[in-house]
Amino acid sequence: MTDPLGASQVMPYLFGLSNLGHEISLLSFEKKDRYLQGKAAVEKLLSDSSISWFPELYTSKPPVLSTLKDLRVAKKRSVKILKEKNIQCVHCRSYISALVGLYLYKIASVPFIFDMRGFWANERVDGKIWSLKNPAYRLIYNYFKKKEIAFLLKSTHIISLTQAGKNEIMQWDIPGLVKEKITVIPCCTDTEVFKPLEDDSIKSTVHKQLQIAADQMVLSYLGSFGTWYMAHEMFDFFKVFLKTYPEAVFLIITRDAPESILQLAAGQGISEKNIRIISATRNEVPALLSVSHANLFFIKPAYSKKASSPTKMGESLSMGIPVICNDGIGDCTQMLQQGNCGIVVHSFDEESYEMAVSKFPLLIGQPKNDIRSLALSELDLRTGIQRYQAIYSSIEKSLK
Repeated sequence: MTDPLGASQVMPYLFGLSNLGHEISLLSFEKKDRYLQGKAAVEKLLSDSSISWFPELYTSKPPVLSTLKDLRVAKKRSVKILKEKNIQCVHCRSYISALVGLYLYKIASVPFIFDMRGFWANERVDGKIWSLKNPAYRLIYNYFKKKEIAFLLKSTHIISLTQAGKNEIMQWDIPGLVKEKITVIPCCTDTEVFKPLEDDSIKSTVHKQLQIAADQMVLSYLGSFGTWYMAHEMFDFFKVFLKTYPEAVFLIITRDAPESILQLAAGQGISEKNIRIISATRNEVPALLSVSHANLFFIKPAYSKKASSPTKMGESLSMGIPVICNDGIGDCTQMLQQGNCGIVVHSFDEESYEMAVSKFPLLIGQPKNDIRSLALSELDLRTGIQRYQAIYSSIEKSLK
């Protein structure tokens, strides 16, 4: 919960569900440094919402063995919480926690929700974290693919981040699995935090802070450059963008080291004067995003990405900022085409980039409220909480 992901994609849902009357116990594994820095703030937030928090320290080394250790701790702590809190249902976020949910189901018949968060085992392979040429990783992959079927069949309900992911699961032809058991809840956005700024002075302050003129075109990128994000291709796109808008700025809001990003940009022939890199807290992000004309992200279009829902898309659209992204990522293409509030790049080549740039004037001419309406209808946190509430309520009724 002390990671940015916990703050944006876990706790807001829990606050909403707690306000609806659910008594929640939260078991999480925290990275030591961030836990020590953020413990007090998170404790207060959760305590104010009457959520009982049971943090444990996450270990990452050595690979595999550290996960087995954490899993053993999670099972032991979960059994204790189960007895103390009279838990009626276990909500498991992703595959490792689903192993705990399946364990509790077997020993105590407690129903569990399998909140998939994507095709995790396939993500490890697609992201080249697990090489199937390695016998040990092949064994681990096969183990989780077998457990994946158990999670799908034994869970009381399943959450998929995307409709594309749900469709793919149903094509696996698992006997006994029905589509009604799967609810689609994408990565949602707090649309009260991410919204068009009404105070122009805030935008003016950001322009001065970043040394960007009011008439300069700004493309933004939000988040880390990690396993999935195609930094080289994004800089290639920006290089083409500069042909039409030579004074444009690529604003990168990230906690990654600026030196490596600038080095990458220089390698693509992009001048440092066209790049701005800044680190920000979640509360600072909306003001920084407000100066951008469009938000850009390219994600490796691997098989596992059918089940992926980028948080940054909802945050940008909620602010009335259109999106430029590539095809093959969850429901992104369908959503952006439906809302007419983005450009989808179908190939990573200069011709495709030039075609996208040619559409840019029409894209930025869209009214902000029209773009925001897509986020409000499809990606609003309140909608996500309502869908979770419906699942929780149906399980509660079945237990009476």
